[in-house]
Amino acid sequence: MSDELDGLLARVNDPALRADLRAHVRRIRAKRTFGLVFESHLPERIRLPEHPIRASVKVASRDDTDSSAFQVLRVDDGRATIRKVRHPDGATLSSEELAELVDEERDVDALVVIADFGEPVYPGLRRLGSEDRGADKPAHVVIKGENHHVLEALQFTHAGKVDCIYIDPPYNTGARDWKYDNDYVDETDGYRHSKWLAFMERRLLLAKQLLNSDNSVLIVTIDEKEVHRLGLLLEQVFGGCRVQMVSITISPRGTSRTNEFSRIDEYAFFVFIGRAGVVGTSDGHDAEARWQYLRRDERTSERAAGRPNQFFAIYVNDQTGQIEHIGEPLGPAAGRDSAPARPGCTAVFPVKADGTEMVWGLTGPTLADVVAKGFVRVSPGRHPYQRYTISYLRGAAKNVAKGRYKVVGERNDGSKVVVLEGGKTARPTTVWRETAHDAGTYGTSLVRALIGDRHFPFPKSLYAVEDTLRSVIASKSDAVVVDFFGGSGTTAHAVARLNRQDGGRRHSIVVTNNEVSAEEATSLRSQGLRPGDPGWEALGIFEHITRPRITAAITGETPDGEPVKGEYKFTDEFPMAEGFEENVEFVELTYLDPDDIELDLAFAGIAPLLWLRAGATGPVLDECLDSSGRRKPYAWTERYGILFNADRWRVFVEKLPETATTAFVVTDSQATFAGIASELPSHLDVVRLYENYFTTFRINEGYA
Repeated sequence: MSDELDGLLARVNDPALRADLRAHVRRIRAKRTFGLVFESHLPERIRLPEHPIRASVKVASRDDTDSSAFQVLRVDDGRATIRKVRHPDGATLSSEELAELVDEERDVDALVVIADFGEPVYPGLRRLGSEDRGADKPAHVVIKGENHHVLEALQFTHAGKVDCIYIDPPYNTGARDWKYDNDYVDETDGYRHSKWLAFMERRLLLAKQLLNSDNSVLIVTIDEKEVHRLGLLLEQVFGGCRVQMVSITISPRGTSRTNEFSRIDEYAFFVFIGRAGVVGTSDGHDAEARWQYLRRDERTSERAAGRPNQFFAIYVNDQTGQIEHIGEPLGPAAGRDSAPARPGCTAVFPVKADGTEMVWGLTGPTLADVVAKGFVRVSPGRHPYQRYTISYLRGAAKNVAKGRYKVVGERNDGSKVVVLEGGKTARPTTVWRETAHDAGTYGTSLVRALIGDRHFPFPKSLYAVEDTLRSVIASKSDAVVVDFFGGSGTTAHAVARLNRQDGGRRHSIVVTNNEVSAEEATSLRSQGLRPGDPGWEALGIFEHITRPRITAAITGETPDGEPVKGEYKFTDEFPMAEGFEENVEFVELTYLDPDDIELDLAFAGIAPLLWLRAGATGPVLDECLDSSGRRKPYAWTERYGILFNADRWRVFVEKLPETATTAFVVTDSQATFAGIASELPSHLDVVRLYENYFTTFRINEGYA
């Protein structure tokens, strides 16, 4: 049948009609026969406002979101001569329409460069500012941009590295709360549900590639409008994974609905990938507090990766089994045998069973303080490299002071016996009825405390998001969390809360566009404003809500410079004006001009992507220019480096910092890259960049 249809198509003489028919046949063949069936609508068109209007590019009307596509034939004195090439729905012109075409002239300012999905574009990131309060912690990254393209760009930086994705997508209520193909979708749209499914499927497929296939979780919140379709879609995209749904009471007072039940809850789907599971919580019975190994085990905590102050000997007295002394940190090049011996003691280092040197979870002075308070335990070791295992109670002193922990005795090694009052471990249930999850009190009101009367509809309760994340990443102190429907920024705020509670180094990547609401768009157009104008952009969600909310949360100051009023509640209670010891980097997704890439004028646009891949820690290597304005042959930060001139590889290798985790090598030669990579330590992530960046960063391909 397929061959016969192809043969018939080959007999169509009109080239344009033949191409149209082939495209429609490909779409029909791509439809599913079993499972969740929906129209695979073409993805949204991309607008590239920063690209110059010049001959050969494709454009649309800047003001009309339902514009046809045109080819620019020439540009002269601010006027462009254009020819129509596609209808607003993306269909190409028929031969009859082509024969009737009349070229048009438009002002360049009235046009914008566009690309249909399937036509490659080249993403970059522009830095917009930062908040630096977290010392050497990884930065939370807040990205302003179209989330589909950001997810594609993140394939370069985070493929397989993400521990948790939490998203609160559009609920598709019919209230014009989301866009498809640059237009709002409302309840009158007959394809509303299939458009939503197509929109979600493309993003979930990209999200799946970001998640750690061995141990990670996807969380999606939704209400009854799309809950059943979403459940089927998740089963389809994440086949073989365990999926559970939790009901969360978010409005105890209920939402009045004519002739319907009053709604008090919404749903959260949890997709458990690989070994991932739920972290236990308390069920109300006293139980011994959970001790944590002092030796860190994640790859980023290998001794070679840095933190020299956290590699030292802990001397355990072989008679008493107690910690007698804590040694000084050993330099990066010092062997363990250089630590001085201590009579009657065994020197314990943070070493895995395979001999890999790691670092301790605390510095020496901090550990000494915790030992003195009795919150460090010594037990028999499990392998020859560690005759003793050292454990500690994270945050014990604070929790004892607040009454969460109770000291009920002391062991022979001098450590305290500590219990959680009402702290026996239990699994959370599938129905959550917590006061803390009230979206009105701890969502809307909390956001108002941070940024005043700036309106954002239905923000999540901070504590609901915090508890949701805690249930799956409480034991991952350096988890990477992604939210590509960032909204008001609650996810980044919740991750900062978790870090404060247990000293973690988790960091989030939050993505949101800068759209205005449908009502605001109508009002702004009546004032003569249009997308791209400062007055329009200032009211977009990123500029008006997300960025100021996250800034206020971290700094403890409102946009007006006043201390945030009120206190955080529940797990960790303290004044909101204290803020958080966290770093945040605000960036914007840009679309690089291919001509600039060819002329090597686009490096600043990809520099934040390299920094992000290297762990989002420390400074960003931007232009890397010397005092005369020329590109340096190489550059290093403490975390990563870039080799621009492959002939200088020897000095690049010599200057490698002990704390580096990533090295980028710019070369078109696979042999050159392989040779340089072989000279670098095996623990480094060595990445090849092509000299014009095209192959490395091209996205938006592969659509019918």
